[in-house]
Amino acid sequence: MAGGLEGRAVLVTGGGTGIGRACAAAAAADGAAVTICGRRAEVLEEAAETIAAAAGNGGSVQIVTGDVTDEESVQAIIAKSCEPTGGLDAVVANAGGGGGMGPYHMQDTAEFTRVLHLNVLGTMLCVKYSVPQMVARGGGSFVGMSSIAGHVPHPYFGAYCVGKAGIEEMMRNCADEFGQSKVRFNSIRPGFIATEIMEGVPRDSETYASYIDNTPMADVGQPEDVANLARFLIGDESRWITGTAINVDGGHHLRRGPNFGPFVAPALGEDVMKGNLPK
Repeated sequence: MAGGLEGRAVLVTGGGTGIGRACAAAAAADGAAVTICGRRAEVLEEAAETIAAAAGNGGSVQIVTGDVTDEESVQAIIAKSCEPTGGLDAVVANAGGGGGMGPYHMQDTAEFTRVLHLNVLGTMLCVKYSVPQMVARGGGSFVGMSSIAGHVPHPYFGAYCVGKAGIEEMMRNCADEFGQSKVRFNSIRPGFIATEIMEGVPRDSETYASYIDNTPMADVGQPEDVANLARFLIGDESRWITGTAINVDGGHHLRRGPNFGPFVAPALGEDVMKGNLPK
């Protein structure tokens, strides 16, 4: 695609690295006034330089620091994203993450809650404050970043699976609620994408092999693979698509989730992995 987003304002949360950075670059390349947000200014500044260099068709990029789990912060992020054009046309709610790996009977409650807040509450707050802006523009598009883990079992992923499933259900409900105002909601389900965070999975490990073995295309994805779909979903080309969840995983969802047991078992022991309490 070349162009198509001229004059439109797009917010990408978690836009400083990985998938978010690629989504922001794709939108700016096609003419959007992109705002990227995150918690680390230095990361955002570096990303903005790269995105600006590749921007085309009048596209631009600005940064704003903030925490999507903080309501006042989200209000400020949305306000900033409206500055370039006087409104907001699309949101890619990419900010999220996991943590606290282990069997459910060993989950730390505070960590479980933190991950849910980051994924579910963070996305909800972005919906809450972006919807009125998009309605005022006559419509818009909101993309929630889910995961293959939101619908294919990923043992030992704790709150991450629950949070991503929650995002998908939120997008479906929002699609129904705001369809009358021409605001569309969809979610993307990335599989293993070669981002900074996934570098923590050694390429010679049993866990990495389990990803490849369970992916029909026998490879891992790139951030641009997800960004291409996000760009489609925020543009007019997808005007009749809402309430969907689309996999970008090389077919991984056709089989089974990865095996992270080798990561967790050495610390807990096989007896605990079976559901017993530590002795």
